[in-house]
Amino acid sequence: MRLKEALALVIGVACCIQFAKAENLNDKKNTTKVNSKKLVNPENAPLRTIDTLTIKHENDLGNSYFESLLAKQLSPLRIKMESTNNEYVQSYIDRFSANNYRFHLSKMLGLSNYYFPIFERAFKEKGIPQEIKYLAIIESSLNPNAISRMGATGPWQFMYATAKGYGLTIDSYRDERKDPIAASYAAADYLKEAYDVYQDWFLAIASYNCGQGNVNRAIRRSGLTNPSFWDIRHLLPNETRNYVPAFIAMHHVLERHEEYGIEHDRTVRNQSTEVIMVDRQISLPAIAKALEINENEILDLNPAYKRKVINASKDNVQRLIVPQVDKASYSNLYYALQGESLPSREPQASFASTSSPAAKQLSHRVQKGENLEKIALKHNVTVQDLKVWNNLKSTKIVPGQQLHINSIGSTTNSKAAQFVTYKVKRGDTLSGIAKRYKIKDISTLKAMNNLKSNLLKPGMTLKVTEI
Repeated sequence: MRLKEALALVIGVACCIQFAKAENLNDKKNTTKVNSKKLVNPENAPLRTIDTLTIKHENDLGNSYFESLLAKQLSPLRIKMESTNNEYVQSYIDRFSANNYRFHLSKMLGLSNYYFPIFERAFKEKGIPQEIKYLAIIESSLNPNAISRMGATGPWQFMYATAKGYGLTIDSYRDERKDPIAASYAAADYLKEAYDVYQDWFLAIASYNCGQGNVNRAIRRSGLTNPSFWDIRHLLPNETRNYVPAFIAMHHVLERHEEYGIEHDRTVRNQSTEVIMVDRQISLPAIAKALEINENEILDLNPAYKRKVINASKDNVQRLIVPQVDKASYSNLYYALQGESLPSREPQASFASTSSPAAKQLSHRVQKGENLEKIALKHNVTVQDLKVWNNLKSTKIVPGQQLHINSIGSTTNSKAAQFVTYKVKRGDTLSGIAKRYKIKDISTLKAMNNLKSNLLKPGMTLKVTEI
């Protein structure tokens, strides 16, 4: 009898432990798992085992999301794939993998070569799962000029009021909702704030479509304390019910595009680009002329500018994106950026010669406000060339200084510099920005941005480090 009682006690304790473990897993907030209960198939599609998404809030070291925050070592959160059955997602996988979608998704893969690195950079800085970049395909088909019937605009489809609330500039000269870089940071801010509210990336994504008000009402109507998207899906607006499944399916199909026979369209936006920060009004057609490219190409790379003009100033530095510049075009680009007309090309006499031409030694007297970068552009050489020819140990020069220039051209093959930029916010100081980006002193930061004083204005864009 005692043996039976002891055995019953052991079994009872084991059941309690298993129950406690299950309860503990349900209470954990560092993992939000997709509900795998059986759902109604909207299109009577055959049920298959598919890959869907589970959010796991851990960094690469295995620490919890909150531990990562406390350690100030937040790495980009990841959405971990696991196998589950979900007919809503499956119906979209079937749709996206069908032959009539193949051309569209091939184009999306081609465009992703250009746009995804932009999204990834913003998301990495803000701690957003990299997989959410596929949401832009659902939103706009990666079209920065997309405008919905309700007026949502750009690759991330911001409404006017929401865009202004997240710091995007919309005026008579530009609409930053169309700027893939600025809009991606705004989208990341929205998603991060929504996640902080719901602690669930799928609910954050749902709120991106219908607003937090609709998600909050659905949660209240459900009567659940900590519901998942799938728990309240039937209480959300019709469009939002399919929004998250469509996103999951798009991620699934394009991540496995080779399995589905979908290839990159290599003819779509495949060129390398360079970023130039400008501090004066610049004509985009003039830039296209200087680079000898089609005007539409420069407009496509800079979709935020409404009037084909960048209305920049010393206090409002703005971004110009150009195709990777051939060294022969540096001089023309320099004149265009200075707002000067291109030098005329006069025919030159040609003489036969059996020997290579000797390099002509030119000289340049440094003017006030000039730096080595400007002088290098003007003479179609590199900064490194100028330093070598003039035995300079740094880039520091002074007005009146005489520089020697070899007119035959550059001795190096370096390309134009690209910079990480920072948009000044209220309360920012030069010393604070310099410390954040590990710039050795304020004078270096001022020199990088041609600043004459320590005065900063919210909205200014500063170069903070060279790529």
